[in-house]
Amino acid sequence: MTEPAMAPRNAPPDQAVTGLILAGGLGRRMSADGRGTDKGLQPLRGRPMVEHVIERLRPQVDALLISANRNLERWRAFGYPVLPDEIGGFAGPLAGLHAGLRATATRWLVTAPCDSPFLPVDLVERLAAAIRAEGVRVAVARTGTQVHPVFMMVERAALAGLEAFLAEGHRKAEAWYATQPFAEVDFGDEAAFINLNTPEELRSADA
Repeated sequence: MTEPAMAPRNAPPDQAVTGLILAGGLGRRMSADGRGTDKGLQPLRGRPMVEHVIERLRPQVDALLISANRNLERWRAFGYPVLPDEIGGFAGPLAGLHAGLRATATRWLVTAPCDSPFLPVDLVERLAAAIRAEGVRVAVARTGTQVHPVFMMVERAALAGLEAFLAEGHRKAEAWYATQPFAEVDFGDEAAFINLNTPEELRSADA
């Protein structure tokens, strides 16, 4: 899979969005020995799971990046820039967001995890609409009372605040975005945000 890094969205510069697929976690629950594996590279319906994520996210954005910390050449084979964390120790989604905000050439960055292959095809549209309507810097997906902080749109200008937050040793995404002007966007379909963490969940989705 070697598609170009630019998607045919043609947004005005101040509305252009880069997508960031978060694939830098340890994935311990997906591996039989508990040592961890790259979840997005596991097969789902005959393809690596991340290909399903790319298929849904790429048309919604103007550029695409992948956050990964292992097997970098395998991730690069998908045809998009790959960003290892600049913060060591597998520090979680915020470390991936940090690398993405540092690398993006667009004003806006939207994140999605590599293990959520059914993500909404209108994710970016609805997060961006909330940002415009409420004049905020961050928009986060929610279903009912369940917040999905790995599905968020962030203005690049939030980088300085994120760096300060991480420098203090904090790692929790919800705690960080609460320091920013933010909106939560309610999506009705909980199934769209299912993440496949274990071999059993993967087999169920495959069926």
